[in-house]
Parts: sequence; C-alpha cells; structure tokens
Amino acid sequence: MQPFNKYYPPDWTPDKGSVNTFVGKHPLGDRARKIDQGILVVRFELPYNIWCTGCDQHIGKGVRYNAEKKKIGNYYSTPILQFRMKCHLCSGWIEIHTDPKNAKYLVISGAKQKMEEWEPEDSEAIKLQDDPEIKEKLESDPMYKLEHGIKDKKVWDDAVPVLTQLQRLNDSQWEDPYSQSQQLRRRFRQEKKLEKAVEDETNRLRDKHSLHIPLVPIDPQDDIKAKLIDYSGK
Repeated sequence: MQPFNKYYPPDWTPDKGSVNTFVGKHPLGDRARKIDQGILVVRFELPYNIWCTGCDQHIGKGVRYNAEKKKIGNYYSTPILQFRMKCHLCSGWIEIHTDPKNAKYLVISGAKQKMEEWEPEDSEAIKLQDDPEIKEKLESDPMYKLEHGIKDKKVWDDAVPVLTQLQRLNDSQWEDPYSQSQQLRRRFRQEKKLEKAVEDETNRLRDKHSLHIPLVPIDPQDDIKAKLIDYSGK
C-alpha cells in the first residue's frame, strides 16, 4: 500500500529531489536505521535446530527473527554475511555467519548447532556406493554391473511406500478396464451357475424324501465317514 499512501509534504516540490531525501529518511525506512554502519535489518530464518547458550533452550529450524545483516568479508567474489539477532526467550544475542566455501551457515556465538546423526536407512534413502573397488568392478565387469543393477532396482522397489506400490499395481491391472470387466462378468456367471446347480440338487433331494427342513451343503468328509460305518452289527 505504500505507493498509494505516500505522503508529500506541503512545502515539497519535484525540483527539490526525492521525498525521502527532502525529509531526511532512507527509502527502506526503519530497517536502515544503522545503514551508516553497514547494517540492514532483514527477516532471517534459522537454517537448522540450535540450542541457545543464554537460556539453554531449544530453538527449532525455521524460526524467524529480525536480524542485523552486515557484510564482513569475501570468499573470492562471494560476500560473507553476518546475522545478529536476539533470542526471543532470553534476549541474548545470537550471531550466525555464512560460509560460502562449504555452502552452509556457521553459529559463531550465543548458540550452538544441534547435532543430528542419522543413517540413510532411517530416512528411507538409498545409500550411495562409495567403495572404490566396487566402482572399479562396475566400470570393468559388464556382468557384475548387470547383477548390481538388478540388486539396486530391488532395493529401489522395496523403498517405495506400500501405498504407492498398491496404486501402481491397481493402475497396471486396470490398464484395460474392458478386459477386466469381461473376466469379472465371466467369473460371476460361472459362480452363479454353480450356485444354481447346488440349489436345484438340494431341492430335488428335499422333494424325493419329502423333507421340509433346510439342507446344508454336501461335505465330502461326511460322505467318507458314512461309508466307514458298519451297520451289520458284527
């Protein structure tokens, strides 16, 4: 909204330069209150979890602060920046520098980085091959490379979440819905014919013996046990 609500003093005219210069104010406003010291206030987000040494409290990755940003040096042509901010829990100062050489941030004072060690398997990541002997065999032995590729593919397939595997299986099975529908209808017709045949046979037995009770399905084990019974009385 600033461009639409910009204030023009009544004694200002365009020939006197910009409005900011006329009223003695920096274009960036209060963020540039220490610009004469090379400091600019910016919104800084913590790149990792830290422990504040002032209050010994944990501060999570992604917490944002109004930090004083200042250039303190160069790594070749890349500037090294300093960020100073106050802990929101104890008001102690925390200082973090950029490290262009290693592409990371360094905690200089006021806090310490939380050390988090983990194995690739814990995050379901595939461990990269860094054994020089295996690398040499992969480059020189085609059969070993083929076998190794098959093992890598199995590891990759096992690493895929179960829900994704089920979705892929469903997509492959229903790639041709018409054929699948044909098979299902054929199976339903066969099951229906079988059920109709069993029902007709049950009704025939009930009519033959004048039974008025429901008959359970025939069990082959009952037939075998009945034939083993000896009714001769000997």
